[in-house]
Amino acid sequence: MVIVTLQRDKCIGCNYCVEFAPAQFQMSKKDGKSVLIKAIDTKGFHTLKSHDHTIFEACELAQKACPVHIISVKEI
Repeated sequence: MVIVTLQRDKCIGCNYCVEFAPAQFQMSKKDGKSVLIKAIDTKGFHTLKSHDHTIFEACELAQKACPVHIISVKEI
């Protein structure tokens, strides 16, 4: 399982996550912040749990590119 977490409140809207993982991230037209697609929001932490291990590499690149370090990716 791949678990991706986004602290959306701290997003600065740089768009790097969308560039590296467009299937998992998109930018909100309302506030210009990143949205983790199909994630569950728990107190500001948006979490996606997926059995699709093919998303891991792209999400990991998004995590490394994020200048404010608000993306967490782990594979279990």
